[in-house]
Amino acid sequence: MQAAVGPNHESETMTRDELEQQLAQGVRRFENDAFDDQDLSRLDLQGCVFERCTFAGTSLFASKLARSQWLRCRGGGADFESVDAVDARFDGCDLNNSKWRRSKLASAAFHGCKLTGASFEEVAHLGIHFEECLLVGADLRGFSFRKATLKELDFSEAYLSGCDFREAVFEGGSLRNAVLKLAKFQGADLRAASIEGVRLTEAGLFKGAVISHAQAASFLRELDLIVV
Repeated sequence: MQAAVGPNHESETMTRDELEQQLAQGVRRFENDAFDDQDLSRLDLQGCVFERCTFAGTSLFASKLARSQWLRCRGGGADFESVDAVDARFDGCDLNNSKWRRSKLASAAFHGCKLTGASFEEVAHLGIHFEECLLVGADLRGFSFRKATLKELDFSEAYLSGCDFREAVFEGGSLRNAVLKLAKFQGADLRAASIEGVRLTEAGLFKGAVISHAQAASFLRELDLIVV
């Protein structure tokens, strides 16, 4: 699991007014700028590149982020509610506890990001891609990962109720203690994933999924059977 953010760099605070002035001058790339705790709602940031910038606690409510790139940025607790981030890319970012309610994330990509506790409630996510991300405790209820290849995604303790994992292939990662009510796993290949903590009452969700001998033995041990 990579999900690593780059080294600390001295950031220079930029206000909303200063950002708007830069945008008006055609500037679309920002490096080492700090936007922490600011109101950047409803800005047009389409196609912008942010590298090693900080957005801790920042509100980007309803901003236009389509085709934007976020490289090794830190945005713990940032509010992305109702943003349009279609085709946006997030690489090596720390976005723990960020909020994405009702955002448009079609074809967005998250690579090597920390998204622990992030909330993706009611988002439009067709074609979204997560790779090597920490999604521990994240709210992804109702997401479809059907036929997707899921590489090193840590869903430990995540809220995955109603998620569609049919025919998905797990390349590493974890479902440890995740909330899986009404999730679908028919045809999914779970052999490389950790499914520790799955309760017997949820075993039926995995009907038709492919699991390893070790994973099957773990289920049987919950029945107090001795597997030899």
